Amino acid sequence: MALFRKNPNEVAYTEGKKHWAEVIKNSGPGELLIWRQPEEDFNTNSTLIVMPGEEAIFIKGGTVEQTFDNGTYKLSTENYPFISRLRNAFTGGVSTFNCVVYFVRKAHSVEIRWGTDSPIQVRDKMLGIATKLRARGAYKVQIGDPVKFLEKLIGNNVFYQTQEELNKYFINEFQSKIKSVIARAINESDTEILGIDSRLDELSDTIEPFMQEILDDYGLKCVKFTVAAVDIDDDELRRRYDEIGIDAIAKVRNAQADKAVMGILGNDWGKQQAANILGNLSMNPGAGGVAAAGAGMGMGMAAGGAFGSMAQQMFAPMSNSVSVQQPQPFQQAPSGRFGQAPQGNNTQTPPSPSQEDPMEVLGKLKRMLDAGLIEQSEYDAKKSEILSRM
Repeated sequence: MALFRKNPNEVAYTEGKKHWAEVIKNSGPGELLIWRQPEEDFNTNSTLIVMPGEEAIFIKGGTVEQTFDNGTYKLSTENYPFISRLRNAFTGGVSTFNCVVYFVRKAHSVEIRWGTDSPIQVRDKMLGIATKLRARGAYKVQIGDPVKFLEKLIGNNVFYQTQEELNKYFINEFQSKIKSVIARAINESDTEILGIDSRLDELSDTIEPFMQEILDDYGLKCVKFTVAAVDIDDDELRRRYDEIGIDAIAKVRNAQADKAVMGILGNDWGKQQAANILGNLSMNPGAGGVAAAGAGMGMGMAAGGAFGSMAQQMFAPMSNSVSVQQPQPFQQAPSGRFGQAPQGNNTQTPPSPSQEDPMEVLGKLKRMLDAGLIEQSEYDAKKSEILSRM
């Protein structure tokens, strides 16, 4: 279907119907940004009606003769001298003039949707892998300079009447700018891509000046540019994010469980860890010798004083029960008569095994046996020795 229909009034009818218009107003569909009036011959006393949000442009021979904002105008040569240059010869006693009239809508357009035609290649800093993104949104435009818009886009033929046609004209320039700004913003950011929805307003405000720079050359204004969504076009990335999230949740739960156990056991937790380490060392006598013991001690550092205290409690009684006092080298014999205790000697005699509580010693031996520190035969021999002294 043709974009323009020839006005039948411009055809010389045999019935002698007039071929000029007496009232000039926008007769085009309301959704168009610009409309070329079909009539080109007008009465010099015709009336021009320009609706709010419109501007009328009179053109003759490719030259803009006059523009009119919203209002009602009586087109006479007295009011508008330019009409004198446009007048035709008198026809039937009526003076007419010939020109092309455009009506340009200056009101804000409805939303014009846009979307990236191909993925935006970026690198996810959290995972360190290449990621594909797609963006979509909308924008509104306004014709700020109708004459400039007409001269740049229209010429002698109207090709860009609708918003969709206008979008097609700018799509390549828009796509280039949008992709470049989004990619740069993500690559310069330290946040994860999955949180980019919180930055949509920031991206919109960053991109809008670049859109305005493109539209300025055509007399257009970018009223509002929005990025509605940035979608991750990569199923593998989503899967890896999900795995990381599940592992992180599991680690947090395990840490919370360990903390709860430590809180319940209190100081006994350290003793338990020390006993476990000693038990593992005793059950693996050939696993590294001193190196294994050192590793075990390193692991047991977390038990801190609990480990040392427990070891001291376990080994000291047994050591006392089997130790024999050795004379110190170069030690002088205590003064006094033979067989009598020396006077004024502060040296304390270590407690004899008989002074130890047999039940306590046996209990400690049993704990050492349970911990794997001594063999069953050693336990039985020590038990018999202690019982024989009772």
